[in-house]
Amino acid sequence: MKKQIKSNELMLHTLTRVVTFIILAFSVYLFFAGHNNPGGGFIGGLMTACALLLMYLGFDMKSMKKALPFNYTTIIAVGLLISIATGVSSMLFGYPFLTQFFEYYQLPILGETELTTALPFDLGIYLVVVAIALIIILTIAEDDA
Repeated sequence: MKKQIKSNELMLHTLTRVVTFIILAFSVYLFFAGHNNPGGGFIGGLMTACALLLMYLGFDMKSMKKALPFNYTTIIAVGLLISIATGVSSMLFGYPFLTQFFEYYQLPILGETELTTALPFDLGIYLVVVAIALIIILTIAEDDA
């Protein structure tokens, strides 16, 4: 009878959590900087997908599916609906599709802050990119052939 050796991956799990946090923080920065600087929903979504894929690599698939019980196909649909609704909303006011509006508001903690309609559009793109990247990679990873 063979004795099974249980691997101790404490260092891998700890580093994965730290690096994932750093990548997620950077992806949030890229997401919010996107309408004025390089970045936005696409790049922020790719960075988030990379962080989540790192978690899938560091931990087993079963525990990650338990921790992230999302239906990625539904997330794609929600992201597309948000992006399309943002574009169509400008048409309701007589402007061309995807016309961007922005205004500065005085917010209690943040002070003067620019709010723009590009942010919900970027959110939709962000959700689509994260979900598609995860579906593609996880489908390839789960292939037993």
